[in-house]
Amino acid sequence: MSAQDAVPYPTVRTCPFSPPTEFAGYREREPIRRMRYPDGQLGWLVTSRSLARKVLSDSRFSARSDLKRVPVLRPGADPFFGAPALPGWILDLDAPEHTRIRQQLTGKFTARRMRGMRPYVEQVVAGLLDDMERDGGPVDLIEAFTLPLSTQTICELLGVPYSERDAFQRDSKVLFSLGSTAQQASEAMDRLYVLVRSLVRTSGEHSGLLHQLAEDGVLNEDEIVGAGVMMLTGGHGSTSSAMALGAYALLSHPDQLAKFQADPALTDNAVDELLRYATIFHFGVPRAALEDFEFEGRPIKAGEPVTVALPAANRDPAWFAEDPDRLDIERRTSGHLAFGHGIHQCTGQSLVRVEMRAALSALFSRCPDLALAVPPEEIALNTQTSPVYGVLQLPVRW
Repeated sequence: MSAQDAVPYPTVRTCPFSPPTEFAGYREREPIRRMRYPDGQLGWLVTSRSLARKVLSDSRFSARSDLKRVPVLRPGADPFFGAPALPGWILDLDAPEHTRIRQQLTGKFTARRMRGMRPYVEQVVAGLLDDMERDGGPVDLIEAFTLPLSTQTICELLGVPYSERDAFQRDSKVLFSLGSTAQQASEAMDRLYVLVRSLVRTSGEHSGLLHQLAEDGVLNEDEIVGAGVMMLTGGHGSTSSAMALGAYALLSHPDQLAKFQADPALTDNAVDELLRYATIFHFGVPRAALEDFEFEGRPIKAGEPVTVALPAANRDPAWFAEDPDRLDIERRTSGHLAFGHGIHQCTGQSLVRVEMRAALSALFSRCPDLALAVPPEEIALNTQTSPVYGVLQLPVRW
């Protein structure tokens, strides 16, 4: 395959819930094909579920930040991609360093422990819905509900004062915005590190995961701070986006919403179907080859970047056989890749599910007549502004 055959990463959508149409053709004809990165580097684009799982579980494909490239233009990533990983950022580390740090986090993110947070999450949900009903509509569901829910939950888990939310929400947006400059992203990261380091050093004054990691004494301060920043920045905005996009999808599919409201037993499956159907990590997962080898008939060269397109993999008819482009909350959802796959699979996925179950079930139970407050075509989506896909605002009434 020549350089002339290389394609850019598709980003233009014709439907708010469907990936760019090019993915389906690539997946059918060449599930691994040549891709051209914004800096001109040639690499590979993976679009099928089976190959996505293989790449994400193959140690020859590295997650190291010094080797990775972003698939779309993102100047704010320049200080971090192409440079050694920050201490504690397991997303940018390979084994054995990744394994050593992740083990300390995994034990604190067990499904059982996250289920133990359900009463707290449900209490926050109830309070936010009380506020919505008292204030009356219409409201922006993100500002009034999904963002404060995800923010309060991650603050409770980590032991971060909720009063710090304006600062870390602002800096998180800068850090992940496609429009941020390298300097702006570096300065935002510096401020986040100052905040979390101060909390780690005073961890005895509050409970939470930061305090527990400090007490365990296994990770050093820089690693705890790095892991804390990673969890804080990744644990509120992306979860809020998943909840808001899930609510928007249900509101846009009345038949599925009716099923969801009629049968609470469908809640767990509905959450996973929404995660699959509206995959929020729409610019994929970056990897890089550590050596020369042949992969699925393709000659992979050491140093070549690879991007795994999760939205394409989650629409693969080879696994999701019955019309994967259709939202079906009764579908068999096992095996979706919304949280990735392999050793870097999202540590906090159990907490995301707890939040989405509590939020969506209570929202559509307390507000059975919930509806969009503006025409669907006025709902703005961040297709070109963030690596985390979602709605910018979701005006609703009831």
